[in-house]
Amino acid sequence: MESTLDNISPGSDPKPPVIYRCKKCRRIVATEEHIVSHNRGEGQKCFKWKKRNGDLDVETPECSSIFVEPMKWMEAVGEGCVEDKLQCIGCKARLGSFNWAGMQCSCGTWINPAFQLHKSRLDECRG
Repeated sequence: MESTLDNISPGSDPKPPVIYRCKKCRRIVATEEHIVSHNRGEGQKCFKWKKRNGDLDVETPECSSIFVEPMKWMEAVGEGCVEDKLQCIGCKARLGSFNWAGMQCSCGTWINPAFQLHKSRLDECRG
């Protein structure tokens, strides 16, 4: 039986893992393994009428957040809250929010339960 390492061609390095850090204090808040992937939605068509900006023909936007599994550093999750903000455990900067009932991504897809970290508040580093 072949191992998976035998299938890697010599000279090709496996991709280094992605690490997400708080932009303010550089503390690691998530890694690639914690991300909950989702299929991209249909953009504006998926939003309620009041949340649309009128450009239904525009290309589906890039997701402005990542969704992760609940983690130990998420203090509000451990306190039994149904929804709340997610703060960095190091510097208390607001990194995102969570809702056990789910929330909508900027691409239009619904994620349930949702633990959302805003990409603008994170640094994406290759390990």
